[in-house]
Amino acid sequence: MMLQDRMFLTGLFDAAVGAAEPEQILAAHLPEPPKGRTVVVGAGKGVAQLAAAFERVWRGPLSGVVVTRYGNVCPTQFIRVMEASHPVPDEAGLKATEALFETVKGLGPDDLVVALICGGGSALLPSPPPGMTLEDEAELNRVLLASGAPISVMNSIRKQVSGIKGGRLAAAAAPAKVVSLVVSDVPFDDPAQVASGPTVPDLGTREDARRLAKTWKLRLPEKVQSWLEGEEGRAPLATDPVFSRNEVRVIASAHLSLEAAAEKVREAGIYPVILSDAIEGESRDVAKVHAAMVREVILRGRPFRRPVVILSGGETTVTIRGQGGRGGRNTEFLLAFALAAEGLPFSALAADTDGIDGSEDNAGAFADGVSMERLREKGFNPTDLLMENDAYTAFEALGDLFVPGPTGTNVNDFRAVLVR
Repeated sequence: MMLQDRMFLTGLFDAAVGAAEPEQILAAHLPEPPKGRTVVVGAGKGVAQLAAAFERVWRGPLSGVVVTRYGNVCPTQFIRVMEASHPVPDEAGLKATEALFETVKGLGPDDLVVALICGGGSALLPSPPPGMTLEDEAELNRVLLASGAPISVMNSIRKQVSGIKGGRLAAAAAPAKVVSLVVSDVPFDDPAQVASGPTVPDLGTREDARRLAKTWKLRLPEKVQSWLEGEEGRAPLATDPVFSRNEVRVIASAHLSLEAAAEKVREAGIYPVILSDAIEGESRDVAKVHAAMVREVILRGRPFRRPVVILSGGETTVTIRGQGGRGGRNTEFLLAFALAAEGLPFSALAADTDGIDGSEDNAGAFADGVSMERLREKGFNPTDLLMENDAYTAFEALGDLFVPGPTGTNVNDFRAVLVR
């Protein structure tokens, strides 16, 4: 890939991330200061940066606790930042969950709880229900992550097998008012789905969770299956009066970030197209659709004329088929895309806006029409790597991994394909 194209695509990613810059977005959505105390709680891969920004823009005393992924911390003065494991929960996450409940304990009607919520919170806040252990919840997470099910399906089940998700943290804070400031990383920006909604309940029921598990043929751990079949510990509904004073605000999203990237494309004199900010499905299947569109543009000049940049967001999924492959949904998308569009004149970047794709150190990767040819020259079979879910190895061998480090925000996946 030409350095010029790589720099251009990186600039689009930076514009998308910049549109979700914590201090800027928080300043526009601050609640009214309370008569009583202000307590901050939160969870997510970008929540430490949100907490630090909130301290800078809030006028008045505050305290609180938030939990983020290991390595994503930043300095704060008044809000304690705890670290835990993602994407599979650990003991540190259990302690963080306990700390959040302790923080909202004993508050009164004049107190305010500000909940800073962003993607990744589901794994960071384990709270197994009675009769279950942390390992049971960790195993549930592993099953869900390997299933290929959409995030909405995963979260519907998680909420019914938890002591904190599905609005339970907000319920524990009553009678204090809870204002949830949500950075959305889910399709269509449903705040109840972000981090499985610890402070934002929805209308999903235990029956819905059972139906979805059956529809997706999920082999849930025995204890989880038994719990779902019972009636104990149902998640509270959004209609519960305990939530009547609360407010929920989506302060950043993939939609706004893609619009920022599109404006950057226009400034370069190129036509931008946003396919959608809410694309779901198997990464490799979504890749084939993108590749077919690029081929149509090149061969027939439709539905767009060149030069064009095709942008998309959302959250794809990966069904684990291989044994021990490395990678995330963005690198898998790009490997499948580069295979399907091999030989065509394109340059592409696929990356997670939080800076980490899956459990590796990269946000995603770059590719162009000759990437697969280069990979074969290095002795690798791209199709074999894709079948083994080993896209990281492919782009590592090419030197085309995209490693910006944690960005401090999370508005889901970012894909940009430049067709000159």
